[in-house]
Amino acid sequence: MQHHHLNSYEDQVRTEVLFWHRKMTSAPSFTDRLSKKVQDKINGYIPEKVHKAITLTMEKLFKAVLFGAEYTTGRKMTNGSLVYREAYIKNQIAFYQKTASLEGAVTGAGGLLMGLADFPVLIGLKMKLLFDIAALYGFDVKDYRERLYILYIFQLAFSSQQWRNEVYKMIDTWEDFAKTLPEHAEDFNWRSFQQEYRDYIDLAKMAQLVPVIGAAVGAIANYKLVAQLGETAMNCYRLRLLRHSGSNNNDDTYPVNE
Repeated sequence: MQHHHLNSYEDQVRTEVLFWHRKMTSAPSFTDRLSKKVQDKINGYIPEKVHKAITLTMEKLFKAVLFGAEYTTGRKMTNGSLVYREAYIKNQIAFYQKTASLEGAVTGAGGLLMGLADFPVLIGLKMKLLFDIAALYGFDVKDYRERLYILYIFQLAFSSQQWRNEVYKMIDTWEDFAKTLPEHAEDFNWRSFQQEYRDYIDLAKMAQLVPVIGAAVGAIANYKLVAQLGETAMNCYRLRLLRHSGSNNNDDTYPVNE
C-alpha cells in the first residue's frame, strides 16, 4: 500500500515537472515583452547606488559560493524516498520564508539605505536555502560544479521570460554541460561567467530584494521571493533526479527534451 503511495507521489512530481518544463520553455508572451520594456525603463530609474550595491553583492556572492566554505557545510542526504526528502525541503523553505520576511520587515522599516546594507544578508539567506535543498536532494555541494548549478537556479528565478528560455537551456542540458567544465574551481573562468550572469539577472526583480517602501512590503516581497526560489530549485533538482531514474529504468515516459 505504502509502495503504491510513493509511486503516485512520484507520478504527481513528474506531472508538476512537466508543466514547469513547459512554462520555462514557453515563448515570451506579449505581456512578457511589454513588461520587459517597462522593466528596462525601471532599471533606468533605479538609483546608481542600488546598481552598484547589486553588482558588488554579486561579486562577493560568486566568490563565496564558488570558493568559500561558508555555504558548503551542508551534508548531503544519502538515503530517503522522494516524498521523505521533499517533506524536509518544504519545511526548510517555510523556515527560510519566516526568516526572510522578518529580515525584510526590519530593513523595510529602515528605508532604502538600511535595505542596501542588508541586501547581501537577504541574498545570503536565499543562497543558504539553495545549498540546503541541494544537499537534501542528495547532491554534493562540495563539488564546485554543483555550486555553479545553484547559481544558475538563482539566475533562473530572477530572469525575465526571454532570458529564462536561455538560462533554462543550461539547466535542461546540465549533465552534458557539466562534463565540459574544468575539474577544479580555480580553473573555471568565473570572471566572464560573472559578466554574463549580470546581464541575465533582471535588475527590477533584484531590486525587489531591497525593501524600499516599508516594513509590510519588504516582508511580503521576501516571503514570496523565497517561495518562488524554493519552487524553482525543487523543480530543477527533480528534473535531474527523474532523468537519472528514467535512464536507470529505461523509462522514456518522461519527456527529456520535448
